[in-house]
Amino acid sequence: MAEQQIDKPDVTKARKAFVPLENNPEVMTTLVHKLGLSPTMAFHDVWSIDDPEMLSFVSRPASALLLVFPVSKSYELFRMQEDAGKDVYEGKGAEEPVVWYKQTIKNACGLIGILHAVSNGSSRSLIEVDSDLDKLLKEATPLSPLERANLLYNSQALEIAHSGAASEGQSNVPGAEDDIDLHFVCFVKDEKNQLWEMDGRRKGPLNRGQLAEDDDLLSQKALDFGPRKFLAREAENGGGELRFSLITLAPGFE
Repeated sequence: MAEQQIDKPDVTKARKAFVPLENNPEVMTTLVHKLGLSPTMAFHDVWSIDDPEMLSFVSRPASALLLVFPVSKSYELFRMQEDAGKDVYEGKGAEEPVVWYKQTIKNACGLIGILHAVSNGSSRSLIEVDSDLDKLLKEATPLSPLERANLLYNSQALEIAHSGAASEGQSNVPGAEDDIDLHFVCFVKDEKNQLWEMDGRRKGPLNRGQLAEDDDLLSQKALDFGPRKFLAREAENGGGELRFSLITLAPGFE
């Protein structure tokens, strides 16, 4: 399939570009472990969100959910329409409900999605003290979104870890300057049980609804508010081939 030419605000003008990260749980797990997430956590494929038997094989509780999809014209139209009425997000510090990262590195949406997954929810407490990830998060938390984006842009630890992970994939590796049509969005839950859609291309984090205390990211309500709503909108608006995948961050298997 030919790759689409995608308008990526704040990304196409960036000087720095990364080799795209493969949509591969093993690669992602290796990356976050190197950065400092506890080895008790890992990324896992989710093969179905509608078949209870298939879902029963996925490790729980899910602390984050990554949706990976090809950017369609219908999605871009929806994104621009929804963002048009929103102010640019300026949240920072301890009062911020979730830690959100603005993407300014081309082809780094996979890395941004992973950072959203490990910086929020229950996974945040499982980051090893004084690790690269711990230091990055402590430095990023009090910063404004633009300052935080600059921190990620200039982080050698992130760039080295990402470069190593990008070279470990099993598929043909695109170039850093290639235009890639696949995009990563992360769903996380905050301390007040709100479901948030985290996307570095948007104006800020998006509150998608109230969950119950015992709802994880693979609960029926979280799936209804998150990926199912996305897929239904794409199908209704003729988004074309619904080529997507889901990856969850959850306890690793012994």
